[in-house]
Amino acid sequence: MNKWWLVLLITCTSSQAADHGVRDISPGRLLLKEGEMAVGIGPAPATIERVLIIVHGRLRNAETYRKTAEHAAEQAGQASTTLVIAPQFLNESDVALHPLADTVLRWQGNEWMAGGLSTAPFALSSYGAMDQIIGRFADRQQFPALKEVVIAGHSGGAQVVQRYALLGHDQPELDAAGVRVRYVIANPSSYAYLDERRPVAFSHAGCGDYNRWKYGLADLPAYAEGQTPATLEASYVKRDVIYLLGQQDIDPNHPALDKSCEAKAQGANRLARGRSYFEYLKRDHPQGLNQQLIEVPGVGHDGDGMFTSPEGRKALFGQ
Repeated sequence: MNKWWLVLLITCTSSQAADHGVRDISPGRLLLKEGEMAVGIGPAPATIERVLIIVHGRLRNAETYRKTAEHAAEQAGQASTTLVIAPQFLNESDVALHPLADTVLRWQGNEWMAGGLSTAPFALSSYGAMDQIIGRFADRQQFPALKEVVIAGHSGGAQVVQRYALLGHDQPELDAAGVRVRYVIANPSSYAYLDERRPVAFSHAGCGDYNRWKYGLADLPAYAEGQTPATLEASYVKRDVIYLLGQQDIDPNHPALDKSCEAKAQGANRLARGRSYFEYLKRDHPQGLNQQLIEVPGVGHDGDGMFTSPEGRKALFGQ
């Protein structure tokens, strides 16, 4: 049995629907330095060539995204070599609703989305949690056949993945092991820009936070300590990033769309915002940009539709 399973504590947690907090707590527990991370995890293949880490959005419905990722792997014929992991960033309202051990990590509200610190059992940035999860795959004794780690998210999860791709710490051990890392960002409401330029004219006086984190690089979280906008940009453009955009994700009134002035300065809808962001990167980095945009025809704001489409499978599995 792969040693990976030795660091998972599987528990059976019953859950009931509620008006606040998540309905389902993921059953897995992944041991990090600061506590246990709730995770959903798929069956471990005998030979693991790819790890697909799928990040949920504001609903924190990790199991839904785990199932989508497993479905996409099956459709792509990659289930026999892909391990799917869905970390669950629980918050205080979830802990109030469900019987959870004090050792399980939790955050306040949605602060985990922007790299905020956990409230218990110890302080850990949500991005630091991602670092620890990803970093363990450099162990060639446990994962001798591993070729790549793919970090993907849709909607709110895509916001997390885009910002983690920008701020995330380097993983020299993975590089030394020859393991590639790819980020797949599907239909986020907004992006973190690298300077003060925006594609849409707006009132700076009436939108003072447009360049603050999470929309820009002012007032970065503690996780980014020591980094400057210049160093972050230099690192980000070299990372393997795919922006996956649904061509029908064009509703400016979509209920889950960020309609703040900070987001509207990036475009009228998700498709426009994604196209504008990619063009912005290409203008400034016509030579050294290690990123691409893939559009999915006929699909709107639908995570399952995005990742199981032919274009989504190409982004996730390199097909």
